[in-house]
Amino acid sequence: MKMLGLSQRDTTFLLIVVFLTLVTPILLQPFPEGSGMATFNAGYPDLMQRFAIFGIFAIGFNILFGLTGYLSFGHAAFLGVGSYSVVWMYKLLGYNVVPGILLAVIVSALFALLIGYVSLRRSGIYFSILTLAFAQMSYNLAYSVLTPLTNGETGLQVYTNDPQVLMGENSPTSPHFFGIVMNESAKLNVGGWEFTFNNGYYFCAIVAILVFYLSLRIFRSPFGLMLRAIKTNQTRLNYTGLNSRPYTLAAFVISGMYAGLAGALMASMDPLAGAERMQWTASGEVVLMTILGGAGTLMGPILGAGFIKYFENIFSKINDNMLHQWFAWMPDGIEDFLIGLSHFFVGKSWHLTLGLLFMLVVIFLPGGLVEGGQRIAKAVRNRRSKGDGAEAQTQPAE
Repeated sequence: MKMLGLSQRDTTFLLIVVFLTLVTPILLQPFPEGSGMATFNAGYPDLMQRFAIFGIFAIGFNILFGLTGYLSFGHAAFLGVGSYSVVWMYKLLGYNVVPGILLAVIVSALFALLIGYVSLRRSGIYFSILTLAFAQMSYNLAYSVLTPLTNGETGLQVYTNDPQVLMGENSPTSPHFFGIVMNESAKLNVGGWEFTFNNGYYFCAIVAILVFYLSLRIFRSPFGLMLRAIKTNQTRLNYTGLNSRPYTLAAFVISGMYAGLAGALMASMDPLAGAERMQWTASGEVVLMTILGGAGTLMGPILGAGFIKYFENIFSKINDNMLHQWFAWMPDGIEDFLIGLSHFFVGKSWHLTLGLLFMLVVIFLPGGLVEGGQRIAKAVRNRRSKGDGAEAQTQPAE
C-alpha cells in the first residue's frame, strides 16, 4: 500500500508511528494506580506533551546534524523565539494558538536565515562555536536588554490589561484550538488503571505526525540525498562544481523552523515564555537526544527525546519515601545501605544515571538506541532462520 508519495515500506512505517502516537496514553500507563510501580507511569498530560514537543525539536535538529553533519550548539535560540511569538499573539489577539504558531514558524525561519547565513561561512567546530555565540547573545538580549519585548527574567505572560482584540465574551481564557481547550482531558478508568486523554497532547501529537511525515519526505528526496553527500565529503562535492551552501542554509532554516514550532507548542500548553528556554543547556539537551537515539535515523531523535524526558520527569521525583516503601521488606541495615546508594542515581542525582546510560550507549551502540533495536531484530531473525533450518534438516525426505 502506497500513499502520500511514500513507498510501501515508508507508508507502513508511517502508519505504525501514527498508531503508536495515538495510543501513547495507554502504552505509557502500564501499572495500576496505587501500586508500587505506578511511579514509573508516564501517561500524564504534561509529560506526554513534552515527549511530542521535544520529539519535534529533535527531528528538526536531526535534519541539520544527522543529514549534513553540521553540529549546532545554538538551536535553543529558535525555541525561545517560538515561545515569545506565541505569547505575544496571546497578548495582542487572543488565546487561539493558530496565529501564534504561524508567527513563530515565520519568525524562526527569518532568524535562522540570519544566523545560518553568518555561521555557515565556517564549518566544523567553528560553525558550532558561532551558533553557540548567537544563542548566548539571544539569551542575554532576552534576559536583560529587550525587556520591553521579553519581560526579562520574569518571563513574558498575559495580563488582564492586554489588548486581546479577538477575545469574545465566551472565548476560553486559556490556550485553545478554535474552542478546544488544551488543558482539558477525558479520563477512562479500567480496573485499577486510569488513562488520561488530553486535548493538548493530541494537538501536539498530530503536529508531530505531520512534521515527522515532512522529515520522512526530506530524507527520501533528492534534497536529502544532497545533504548526505555534504556530510560524506563536502570538499569533494564542491570540486564537482556544485555549490553546497544553499543546501546547508536551507537545512539550517528548516531545522530552525522545527525548533521554533517546538517552542510555540511549549507556549501553547503553558502561556508563558522565559529566557531560560534559550540557554546553552537547552541546545546541549537536543544534541544528547539526537545522538542517544541515533543521529541520521528517522526514529532516533524521537526515541532519544522520550528517553531523556522520561528520566528527567520520572527518576527525578523518586524520593526517600518511595525508596523506603520499595526496600521496607529488607533488614534495616541493608535497607539503609540501598537507600543511601540509590541517592546517587535518583532524585536530584538523576543526571548521573542518565550520564552513565549515555556513556554506555555511545561506547557500545554508536548508532544510538536505533542500532540497539536493529541488533535485537537481527538476532531474532538469525535465531528464527537457524530454527527453521534445523527443523528442515530433521524432516524425513519423501
